[in-house]
Order: sequence, then C-alpha cells, then structure tokens
Amino acid sequence: MTTSPTEAGGPNAPSRGRSAPRMQIRNRRTAGLTFRADEWAAKKAGAQAAARVRAWGHPHLDEHELDTAVGLLVRAAVADGGRRISLHLADQDHRILAVALSHVTGTAPDDSVLTELASLPGVVACGTDAAADGRRLWVLLDAERPARAAKSPT
Repeated sequence: MTTSPTEAGGPNAPSRGRSAPRMQIRNRRTAGLTFRADEWAAKKAGAQAAARVRAWGHPHLDEHELDTAVGLLVRAAVADGGRRISLHLADQDHRILAVALSHVTGTAPDDSVLTELASLPGVVACGTDAAADGRRLWVLLDAERPARAAKSPT
C-alpha cells in the first residue's frame, strides 16, 4: 500500500479539482467491498472477504483468523459514525492486506482495536492513519502459516 501525499507531488497531487491524497494498491490482486455502516457490516464483510481471498488460492490461510481480523477492522470503522465503510483486500508474497476505511474525517477514534489485532497469531503488522477521505485501519496477515487445527471435544 502506498499513499502519495499532495505535498510530495505524487500521483495523487491535486488535479482537476481533486485535493485529497488517496490510498493506492498496485500490481497485485485486489478487491473492494462497500457496506452500510450498521451492526451487520462486520459479519457481512468477514464472509465476503473470506470468499474473495479463498478464490485467490491461499490453501494455508486461516479463514477464521481473516474473518476475525476483518470483523475487528469493520466494527472499529463503523464506530467512527459514518454512513458507509469500505473494505479493500490485496495479496502479495503470501500475505493478505485488509484495509477498512470509515469515510469519516475529524473523529478521535479509539485505536484499542490495534491491540486486539496484534494479538492474532497470523498478524504480521497492523495500523491506522487518518486522511482527508477518513480513517484507515489495516492488518497484514500471513497466508502461509498453517491454520490452527480445530480442537476436538474430549
């Protein structure tokens, strides 16, 4: 993921009325999903993210962990108070990037979600930043780490 600040004169510098830097994901498989910011958004987003990433063919990805991570991102974005959230997915080098965008600017968000994300075993990195188009929350998951075996009842 790269962002090009307007001040640096990157490809997102103001032109034709566009004044805000925008996130760019290049040269990899991507998917963009949009949801209404409501109490069901996290469940819908987790299921759709797992389906999209499954189609990319990562046999060792822990889909439950992806669903959990996406759920945390989306719930945090919904809590920012906007009408909609968007979820962006990308893969590269056996890693999955999930980015939730709240589309709400100027909020003082609770970033405690980062502690929860960082505690997931397959998380390589996570973070958040604010931009003119809203707060971005992101997580990078290892898609090569074998999924945990389900515990059998004994």
